[in-house]
Amino acid sequence: MTNKKRVLILCTGNSARSQMAEGILRHDGGPKFEVFSAGTRASFVRPEAIRAMAEIGIDISAHRSKNVDEFLGQDFDYVITVCDHANEICPVFPGKTARIHQSFEDPPAAGVADEATTLAVFRRVRYQIRVWMRDFIQKH
Repeated sequence: MTNKKRVLILCTGNSARSQMAEGILRHDGGPKFEVFSAGTRASFVRPEAIRAMAEIGIDISAHRSKNVDEFLGQDFDYVITVCDHANEICPVFPGKTARIHQSFEDPPAAGVADEATTLAVFRRVRYQIRVWMRDFIQKH
């Protein structure tokens, strides 16, 4: 039996915010947490998220985008939604699961802004997620 807290982080596409949050919580939370992420509509991991995380020494290049359906029926201590859409349609996880919602800015879609602007948003969101996750780690 493990004392690790099981955490599922949800977003719409599981392409940026939830992927970065998963990487940060795995890295900063260490052996205290078993961390997964998923989306309400799986897509792909954004290269900008991979790059922004690599800048702080966290490698998420092997991550894949997953649909939340892969995790239905599993037990989690916490389900964290990091976007409003996922919070609104998050499935119910029975048992002792605590739902936590903390919305973070959605980085611009590819091609919407120039590369420098897009990366600046990814870096800002990465920083905000890390600050929030550090507080979560301390409390749980």
